[in-house]
Amino acid sequence: MNDLTRRLIAEFTGTALLVTIVVGSGIAAEQLSPHDVGLQLLENSTATVFGLAVLILVFGPVSGGHFNPVVSAADWLLGRRRGTGLTGRDLGGYLIAQVGGGIVGAILANVMFDQAALQISTHHRITSGHLIGEIVATAGLIAVIFALARSGRAALSAAAVGAYIGAAYWFTSSTSFANPAVTIGRVFSDTFAGIAPASILGFIAAQIIGALIGLALVGVLYPAAAAAADNVVVPHGTDSDHIADSR
Repeated sequence: MNDLTRRLIAEFTGTALLVTIVVGSGIAAEQLSPHDVGLQLLENSTATVFGLAVLILVFGPVSGGHFNPVVSAADWLLGRRRGTGLTGRDLGGYLIAQVGGGIVGAILANVMFDQAALQISTHHRITSGHLIGEIVATAGLIAVIFALARSGRAALSAAAVGAYIGAAYWFTSSTSFANPAVTIGRVFSDTFAGIAPASILGFIAAQIIGALIGLALVGVLYPAAAAAADNVVVPHGTDSDHIADSR
């Protein structure tokens, strides 16, 4: 199996499990605390924080642990001039794997909780406040990831990214989707964690804007950030690198 295939499998599986965690914990929260939305959000965010950190630790050494199209696109964009980060071919594969994984993850969560496998959410989320929240959440996520990579602290990404997403659940009005693949995946579950199809384009547009703002901030604070694109979200390498690392 070649290196790219292994990385795409890691991105597909990691994104699928991330959405399973988000949607599954949302369904569980609805069942456990049906009359307390604040407690539901606490339960949902806690599961996501720990689950995301574990997924980065497991799959990060293989693919970088992106699980997020805006992270992969930012990695490609930042590394173009320096020949680092993802290639255009890799980026296309990552995006397909991530979006496909997100959809499969939502369906898996539905099935685990004895819900209809295929659902379409009716949870409309578009407001001006929510869109601003998505811009802020995504800008912060990109800034955290690339600042850690540039400063040689990418090994802390599992804890730092999980902590940031957990905090952004609460300080952003949108509850911090900050991820187009997760956004698309959550369309397929008409539950607490779902998002209606009509809200997708607005959320993804806000996420793209946020990613560009985050990259601009990183570019100002860390001018040589492109040199560290290979370390996003965590350092990863070729088959020979992994063999050497396992010894």
